[in-house]
Amino acid sequence: MAADDLALGLLVLACAAMRAAGLVVAGRLRPDHPFVRWAASVAIATLAAFVILAVAAPVGSLALIPWPARVAGFLAAMALFAWRRGLFLPVLGGFAVTLAVTRLL
Repeated sequence: MAADDLALGLLVLACAAMRAAGLVVAGRLRPDHPFVRWAASVAIATLAAFVILAVAAPVGSLALIPWPARVAGFLAAMALFAWRRGLFLPVLGGFAVTLAVTRLL
């Protein structure tokens, strides 16, 4: 077995073990437990870091969208999220503003 295949197999096993441990722990904790709140905070912080990275330093086809259009779409999505607290409307609104500003530039 090649070293790359072995590393990939060990990674898959480690991820499966972590998921199983998470399910066991999550099944026994209350939703208001401090560990659950901590895990939710880490998940939100990670998602926020990925969003900021996608706006500030995108790769691929997102890099073709001008920086002001990406920022305008992000700000529109945040404003809609603060106003309505859903996910569909902010994503749709941010996308629409990004497209509109791209067309204007």
